Amino acid sequence: MAHENFNDLAAFAAVAQERSFTRAAAKMGVSQSALSQTIRALEERLGLRLLTRTTRSVAPTEAGERLFQTIAPRLSEIEAQLADLSALRDKPAGTVRITTGEHPALSILQPALKRFLPENPDINIELIVDYGLTDIVAQGYDAGVRMGEQVAKDMIAVRIGPDMRMAVVASPKYFKRHSLPQSPHDLMEHNCINVRLPTYGGIFPWDLEKDRQGVNVRVEGQLVFNNLALRVKSAVDGLGIAYLPEDAVLPYIKAKRLVRVLEEWCPMFPGYHLYYPSRKHTPALSLLVEKLRYSSG
Repeated sequence: MAHENFNDLAAFAAVAQERSFTRAAAKMGVSQSALSQTIRALEERLGLRLLTRTTRSVAPTEAGERLFQTIAPRLSEIEAQLADLSALRDKPAGTVRITTGEHPALSILQPALKRFLPENPDINIELIVDYGLTDIVAQGYDAGVRMGEQVAKDMIAVRIGPDMRMAVVASPKYFKRHSLPQSPHDLMEHNCINVRLPTYGGIFPWDLEKDRQGVNVRVEGQLVFNNLALRVKSAVDGLGIAYLPEDAVLPYIKAKRLVRVLEEWCPMFPGYHLYYPSRKHTPALSLLVEKLRYSSG
């Protein structure tokens, strides 16, 4: 039997079950005349009368009862499977691919995923640490993480962290050999630990500001890295002065393993945002967005 005739079988099963064209038509959302024509066409194709019709009732014939007993359970199974598939469509599952820098990956995403993943075993997260301003659509990512001012205007951005500030630090060991810098320009005389990021096309400048007076300092030193962990380790080891996210070095400052300088030159700036190209995103990403959403309250 052709595929398009399965609807006819469903129509017959509805009438046989309800014992009424009126109730079956209402259940299926069609007119009684259309339903009657469907059953008549089915009977003509089979060459069998399936229903006995009187002015008062409708009942399956012997052939109709055999057909009903055969197809009714299978139609119920199909409906149940379709319902399961519909639920699966809305169930948070699948892989979410995110491009991010190392610092937000460690300070925001990893702590959140520690709680999120055990609660959602059907969701997989792929984090790619990339310091470039990646085109998430072209590269096949579901979302990205950037500072607030770096998010493109055509993207939907959700704040996932508080305002931030940087810290200029070095170890006590380093400052035993070198004087404390009193101004940003003094950094030019120090051995500074630099970072090279593709976002900026070269060595990352140290952007300092005090009383709305901004200073863009391009320092020099023996070490250049492209990640956070090695800069922190090198500063703790006394290899130079580093310009690092405050939260990454506060534990070392409290433990007196690092000394902070030029603190008044390190103002607050907008924190990290998760961004994505459309509101039509997967349930898995939607759930993750709500988990990461930052509230100052």
